[in-house]
Amino acid sequence: MKLAMRITLCFLGFAQFAWGQTDGNSKMTSAEATAPELSANSYAVLGATPEQDALVRAQIRIMQPEVLPLRILFVPHWKYIEAARIFHLHVPTGYTSALFTHLASRSIFVDSDRYMGEEWLGYRMAHELGHLSSNNTKEEDAEKAAREYRKRLKQARIKAR
Repeated sequence: MKLAMRITLCFLGFAQFAWGQTDGNSKMTSAEATAPELSANSYAVLGATPEQDALVRAQIRIMQPEVLPLRILFVPHWKYIEAARIFHLHVPTGYTSALFTHLASRSIFVDSDRYMGEEWLGYRMAHELGHLSSNNTKEEDAEKAAREYRKRLKQARIKAR
């Protein structure tokens, strides 16, 4: 056991002196130099079907929120429940939750097992974007911001007809 620990420490000690990846001209390439820059308008949609991904991106483009999420995660119900427990989600009495926002990470979690289509997603996504815009966990403040977003979605549906 002691020998294994010594070998591991030895490898970890020498790893910091090892050469990194090169770009062909034998210069060290740093992570900062190669990492793509994130745009202020970029966000990731994870776990969604291609149709859900396109739909949520189109709806957010129509709603034009002041603050965009960094990530939107479509997760199965068991994972949604676990995330809600970990982030200490408090659902007011009489309400159910199929989406929630974690303000600190600007992440929106969607219970993909309870997904019910385009209008359902737009209505609830407006509320979650309202939490981000108001930077507040109060449901009333989120609903106030969501009204404007829902109005924009409704106008876009009317124009599309």
